[in-house]
Amino acid sequence: MKAHVWVMLKSTVLDPQGQTIHRALSSLGYTKVQEVRQGKFFVLQLDGLSRAEAQVQVERIAKEVLTNPVIEEFRFEILD
Repeated sequence: MKAHVWVMLKSTVLDPQGQTIHRALSSLGYTKVQEVRQGKFFVLQLDGLSRAEAQVQVERIAKEVLTNPVIEEFRFEILD
């Protein structure tokens, strides 16, 4: 089973990399893009866990290792 974890800066946190990408897109003619927020994506391979155990473990990993809870938020999904 796999878990996909998305980590993004909270909407209240300035995203300078996203702003740089937005400016680059605008200069390339992509003027309809209103905002860019950058983030991180993780794929975790999980073996020997039930779906419920995997959800608990992935949430804990995301909170304790993959994110800085002061400035980032996360979401995840478990895939069979």
